Amino acid sequence: MHTVLTRGNATVAYTLSVLACLTFSCFLSTVFLDYRTEANINTVRVLVKNVPDYGAAREKHDLGFVTFDLQTNLTGIFNWNVKQLFLYLTAEYKTPANQLNQVVLWDKIILRGENAVLDFKNMNTKYYFWDDGNGLKDNRNVSLYLSWNIIPNAGLLPSVQATGKHLFKFPADYATSSI
Repeated sequence: MHTVLTRGNATVAYTLSVLACLTFSCFLSTVFLDYRTEANINTVRVLVKNVPDYGAAREKHDLGFVTFDLQTNLTGIFNWNVKQLFLYLTAEYKTPANQLNQVVLWDKIILRGENAVLDFKNMNTKYYFWDDGNGLKDNRNVSLYLSWNIIPNAGLLPSVQATGKHLFKFPADYATSSI
């Protein structure tokens, strides 16, 4: 005859095994879904200044100011396995010093049940658009991308980039007025 502890251990082990199998089955039901959607991004105002970077060697670096519009509908992404989305707007560009520069300009968290239709007009960036030199002035090939990380109930943490990007250029002259 088995003791109470042996029976309790067998019951807990069996329950955890069943829960693990159910969780894995739930993960498999959404792992192959396509989470991409269209995002329309447009720049409204673009300026560049050459200002001292007091966090480094007090050298002057380029600081970009971007005002943007963003429209997208993310409701189709939410299913039973998506708890929340972590959205972020990334600027990507090339300079003579670096082949690839990526700067996160804005982010937002959308929880399940919240409004997932975004229609933002004249939004300012949430974070500074610093360059580690003078690579923003007259840069004619800056791309804006909207991406998101899906926080699931069970499974992988996929990173997805929206279809559609926006190309813009910085002006050839530094702005002198206060923003």
